[in-house]
This record gives sequence, structure tokens and C-alpha cells, in this order.
Amino acid sequence: MKQTKYVAREPDATGFIEYTPEEHGVWNTLITRQLKLLEGRACPEYMQGIEKLNLPHDRIPQLSEINQVLGETTGWQVARVPALIPFQTFFELLASKQFPVATFIRTPEELDYLQEPDIFHEIFGHCPLLTNPWFAEFTHTYGKLGLQASKEQRVYLARLYWMTIEFGLVDTPQGQRIYGGGILSSPKETVYSLSSAPEHQAFDPLEAMRTPYRIDILQPLYFVLPDLKRLFDLAHEDIMGMVEKGMALGLHAPKFPPKPKAA
Repeated sequence: MKQTKYVAREPDATGFIEYTPEEHGVWNTLITRQLKLLEGRACPEYMQGIEKLNLPHDRIPQLSEINQVLGETTGWQVARVPALIPFQTFFELLASKQFPVATFIRTPEELDYLQEPDIFHEIFGHCPLLTNPWFAEFTHTYGKLGLQASKEQRVYLARLYWMTIEFGLVDTPQGQRIYGGGILSSPKETVYSLSSAPEHQAFDPLEAMRTPYRIDILQPLYFVLPDLKRLFDLAHEDIMGMVEKGMALGLHAPKFPPKPKAA
């Protein structure tokens, strides 16, 4: 596993996690900026989730506050984790309807982009849609499949997750909108993903699994769902059959240059 310079915060005996005023300030900057940017860009289901969660703007929320809303809507919970977790732990959590949240927030120097998922990415990017039963069902099924999958199969499942839950777009009567948490928590990608610069393809799970990606660049390609319910329907299809087919067919050529080698 990769190393991280961030350390997740430990709760006290009552479960309360203490943050510094500077960290609350970072949260305030991030949430204020993103909510403005997401007007007319985020999918309606995400905005409904934002309303349900009623996230504070002046401080980092406590996990118990998020858990109360998720528990009442879809039965999900968030689980405190270190900055980076193994695939196995990730699938175990999702399979038990727990979404991993690293309890640290980025520094002001890394305000715009962070390779590790922090509490802003997890809570602001993903938790609003976990109040949606279609999205929640797909995420739960995904966890259960990943738990049973081989190491090779997990790589194909990871691409499906990347192209949907992290970087997915969806068609709405008002046009394309964002539902992927990786986009929703990134100011640059929020604007870029809906522009004419990247390629947009109608969602096909097999194609998504066969499409390579890099985590450190703006995505050259986004898959667009016909509607959010497509995720719920996909949860009831033979995803592992698609994985097997994807493995037999192999990967598409990457649409991006190779990562520069470290000096």
C-alpha cells in the first residue's frame, strides 16, 4: 500500500473528534466554494442528499451526525478509517453498509487537489448520494461482489467503481449532471467534466471496466448514465459475468500519456 503523510484523527472516549480552528476553516472554504460551483451542475438526487444531511459550513461534521441521517434514510453508516485502506477492508465495509471515512482534512496547501481521500471528499462527495436508495443499493452490492472476487477480478471492479461512483455523470431533462464523488469534491473537475474538452460516452458497464484511468489527472473520458436508477438496475445484473468478459477481452488503449517516472 502507498504511504500517506496524513494521519486520521482518533475520537475521544465519547466518540467526539477534535479538529483545530484552521481545519474547520479549510472545511468552510471547501464547502462554500463547492456548493456555489455545483448549482446547476450536480444531479438532483445529490442536491436532495445535501439537503437531508444539512452539513454545517462553519465546522467539520462529526461522524455521528452523518450516521443519524444515513441510518434514517438507507440504513448506511460511515466508518472511521486511516488515510488509506486495503481493498479487502474497503469491500468488507461496503458489504456491511459502512462507508469508509478518513478523519483528516487536507492542508490549505493542498486545497484544490489531494490524491488521498479526506473527510471532505468522503462526506461531501459521497455521503449525500448514500441517502438515495438506488445509489446505496449499488454500493452495497458492489462491496459484496468485491469481497468474493479474486485479485484480478477486483482490478476490473475497481475501474467500474472509478467510472461510476467516483467519476460518473448522468443525463437529466436539464442536461448532463454530476454524481461521481471525485468530481463533486473537486472545483476544477466540476467545471471540466461538463465542458466539451473531455469525451462523454453513454454508460456501458463492460466498457467502463475495460477503460484504464490515472488518478492524478483530469479524466479524458466520462461515462454518462441514462438516469441514476441505472445503478440500481446494474446491481441486479450479472456484474461478475461482465468482469469475466472484460478480462477475456482485455483493456482498451489508454486515452492519456503514461505517468512520468519519478526522478
